[in-house]
Amino acid sequence: MQSLLDLFEWAQQGLFELAIQPIMFSFGLGNFLEDGYTATGWLLVGLIQIAVMLAIIGPLQRWRPVEPMVDTAAVRTDVLYTLLHRLGLFRVALFFSVEPLFDDIFGWLRVHGVGTWHIDQLMAGVTDHPFISFALYLVVFDFVDYWIHRGQHAVGWWWSLHSLHHSQRQMTMWSDNRNHLLDDLVRDSILVVLGQLIGVGPGQFVAIVAVTQLSESLQHANLRLHFGAIGERLWISPRFHRLHHSIGIGHEKRAGVAVLKDGKSPALGGHNFGVLLPWWDVLFRTANFELRYDPTGVRDQVEKGRNYGQGFWSQQWLGVLRLVGRA
Repeated sequence: MQSLLDLFEWAQQGLFELAIQPIMFSFGLGNFLEDGYTATGWLLVGLIQIAVMLAIIGPLQRWRPVEPMVDTAAVRTDVLYTLLHRLGLFRVALFFSVEPLFDDIFGWLRVHGVGTWHIDQLMAGVTDHPFISFALYLVVFDFVDYWIHRGQHAVGWWWSLHSLHHSQRQMTMWSDNRNHLLDDLVRDSILVVLGQLIGVGPGQFVAIVAVTQLSESLQHANLRLHFGAIGERLWISPRFHRLHHSIGIGHEKRAGVAVLKDGKSPALGGHNFGVLLPWWDVLFRTANFELRYDPTGVRDQVEKGRNYGQGFWSQQWLGVLRLVGRA
């Protein structure tokens, strides 16, 4: 693991010195070199993710697609969302907008004696190995992410933003980042605060985000794939997550709207909310392990023709209008 970290740091340093640092100096941003170096790490992670998507997940989609691609324009919009997030542009926007506020808040708390606590230190000796420490933080983040996802479906104003993510009728490996920017702002803010509170290191945080995003790219892929009776209960597969996007099954806004095969109404907000681990869906009885591949989208989009937008800016604007009850 240390060899991988050393290789990554070498690549990060080289990319920063050859490309990012000269650009920053040319724009008079010499006072932000440390932050620029951090941003270079996010950029490198994104480039690696995109390379893996193109080299591995893309061919898998062509090998066993669930459905033929007919709306290529919608897919191109999803590619734009992916580049915006994976190459660090969204995080740069956060840095100049809300991150200073978080720094001030946590600085004030530390001055007044309220510090962070490190989860891995509570299990000293057990978590000395970096893999075990990383796995512990990953589970904690995934548990919180599960409840964030439940909130996105159960809270009316939040669903008005998150529904954009579900409006994609042609899911592909690019669909994970198809989100309203305000939705991303809320979710990322919660996770940043969580990282500060539990004391996750910067390197571990980047690794957790990288693993999560790459797994989510696979989950959203146009790929007829499941992990078997045991594997489906260990890690979320494309089949498991596609059911969450399925019309009338996976993401109903209210209980009692749709009916499953066994006649039972879905849990509040739908099924299969897990981000990485299906454990939480099993524990809180929101899991659905049916082996099926249904059409995706939002019920009112299909039945009432509700418009969720065709391009990036129209999707963002309509999301704001839904939020204030005007669309």
